[in-house]
Amino acid sequence: MKLYPLKLKYACSTAIWGGERLKSEWGKVSELSPLAETWELSCRDDGMMCLIGNGEAEGLTLAEYIKSVGTCAVSDSYDGGRFPLLIKFIDAAADLSVQVHPDDTYAAEHENDNGKTEMWYIVDAEEGARIVWGLADGVGRDEFAAAVAKNEYEKVLRYVDVQPGDVFFVPSGLAHAIGKGILIAEIQQNSDLTYRIYDYGRLGADGRPRQLHVEQALSVVRPFTEDEIDAIRFDRGRVGGYLANSRYFSVRLLEASAAPSLNVGRESFHCLLSVGGECVLSCGGEEYTVGRGECVFLPAGLGEYSIRGDARLLLSTL
Repeated sequence: MKLYPLKLKYACSTAIWGGERLKSEWGKVSELSPLAETWELSCRDDGMMCLIGNGEAEGLTLAEYIKSVGTCAVSDSYDGGRFPLLIKFIDAAADLSVQVHPDDTYAAEHENDNGKTEMWYIVDAEEGARIVWGLADGVGRDEFAAAVAKNEYEKVLRYVDVQPGDVFFVPSGLAHAIGKGILIAEIQQNSDLTYRIYDYGRLGADGRPRQLHVEQALSVVRPFTEDEIDAIRFDRGRVGGYLANSRYFSVRLLEASAAPSLNVGRESFHCLLSVGGECVLSCGGEEYTVGRGECVFLPAGLGEYSIRGDARLLLSTL
């Protein structure tokens, strides 16, 4: 089977805080209601697998394609273990729970899993929308634990107003929550491990309060300065046009109307996610239309390609 640009078909997920915008405004098709998330690049063992939607590999999962062509389609350093990235759209019609993710070391020791560091690109946001992004100034782990014991969360969390185009890096250990009225694109380590700290007393679909993981959360949460977050976000160096350049992933924002010619080397695949507009991708003498909200996986070693049109794209690599 050959290497070529793979247009991916998303997997869908529902949650009590989700909305309908991904269907009504972004053309996503799902019987789920609400449609909280579409997993645009997903290669997992839990059923949340994206499928290939074009070419000779159409209908295969991404995992099946990689098995067919070889692990070098991911990276020349990929060992065939867990696929490294997960990329989503998330539609928050209501506030998400306040949560935190462990790092790789804690996750391996306590959960037999990977940790989770992520990045949010704010695709759209209602006026006045805000997120939780860390602990309030001067609040340490002890102060946070005391507030949790008294159910006084809002006093110790940092709230940040957001608008479309904003970017927030969320390292493991940072308390966070997406607020209502926000639609984001999320690039993250391939882990679904979340410790829920606070959920506003909501009931789940079974009529019971949703599970909290306060003890685990207090074990991993910690304060961060913005400088500390930036040091992790750009720990492989600051490069022009990069929204993040970390050990976990690198992300660039591309405007198709002014994008340079690009090259997929052997060191990493490229993943293009349209967060607005449409473009045409040219590669190997073939052209591929990339619509608003669509995702394309370009295998490592594919070589040169170009894009043209009016799309705004997130380009994610290892």
